[in-house]
Amino acid sequence: MELRYLTAGESHGPGLTAIVEGLPANLELCAADINRHLARRQEGYGRGGRMKIERDQVVFMSGVRWGKTLGSPIALAIKNRDWENWQKTMSPDAEDRQEDIAVTHPRPGHADLSGVIKYRQDDARNILERSSARETAARVAVGALCATFLRDLGIEVLGYVTEIGGVCVESQVEDYRERFERSEVSPCRTYCQTAEQAMIVAIDAAKEAGDSLGGVVEVAVLGLPVGLGSHVHWDKRLDGRLAAAVMSIQAFKGVEIGLGFEAARRPGSQVHDEIVQLGDQIRRRTNRAGGLEGGMSNGEPLVVRGAMKPIPTLYQPLQTIDLKTKEPFSAAVERSDVCAVPAAAVVAEAVVAIEIASAVLQKFGGDAMEEIRQNLSAYQQYVQEF
Repeated sequence: MELRYLTAGESHGPGLTAIVEGLPANLELCAADINRHLARRQEGYGRGGRMKIERDQVVFMSGVRWGKTLGSPIALAIKNRDWENWQKTMSPDAEDRQEDIAVTHPRPGHADLSGVIKYRQDDARNILERSSARETAARVAVGALCATFLRDLGIEVLGYVTEIGGVCVESQVEDYRERFERSEVSPCRTYCQTAEQAMIVAIDAAKEAGDSLGGVVEVAVLGLPVGLGSHVHWDKRLDGRLAAAVMSIQAFKGVEIGLGFEAARRPGSQVHDEIVQLGDQIRRRTNRAGGLEGGMSNGEPLVVRGAMKPIPTLYQPLQTIDLKTKEPFSAAVERSDVCAVPAAAVVAEAVVAIEIASAVLQKFGGDAMEEIRQNLSAYQQYVQEF
């Protein structure tokens, strides 16, 4: 079974939509399962004014009846409350066109200029509306569907922040659930109180200076069986699929799994995880590989991190050019966040959940949850007896 999805919608359009195909029938589901994650995405220290307007709520348009999935495509809709202020600006009707509101000063670090050239536009709004991170609300909704599916099978996907603006976590919290639980009550979505206070100071300083900050998020996946993904083709490797998913998040510029880049600096004896027998289980003594070896899950917690650059909209804008005159100009200023790293942790959690759900369905696929549970249980019994 193949899991696939599409999203549509502009930042200031009527709303966002998503269509998800491949989730099995009889998965218990309700809007609250999705809305909880949408609310988490809107939280976080450093968010801008848009989050005070929107109260993201999902509406199921198809694929769910009486609290259970039907096995047919699931269509989701999320209304943009700010649409009422943008109906003329974003109107699909030609007679509403206004020449004097075109965005002609592309922002450095954004999709504006490349998109204008590629799609032969004279107004960067035709690019920035879709390239905006507002789109991630739809992906969080899809990820929440997948997280609900995974949770039914005993798999947890946990996202949190480990760094903002050069301030890194200091607490040595080894338990991933404890990291997550602490981060859920933190305005910076981090598990280290010392770092949290320093992050807040850094965000305040950036706001005062009209600047923005990036950071690093981490996602841990617990309860994965051995053997998701495959070594046989490049596009079936789970590490590659996860890296692509995390890198596809707006403003993300780097991904690492386990030790990541640190593995390149150490000798092999300090990189690879020794294999041991613990009771009736084959385990790794350490988890430097981050739960993935040879493109496949190895039964240890999966740990993936993503690096997010600072948001390119600055209230003290950088220099750009005017698209019409080609003369120097200050970049356009769109309403934006000072720091969206806490929200990005929720988005990263969502895209990881989507890829893990896809891998689970490929290995244990069936048309209904009962069949998938049975397939997974039989495989787990085989692994235990190996």
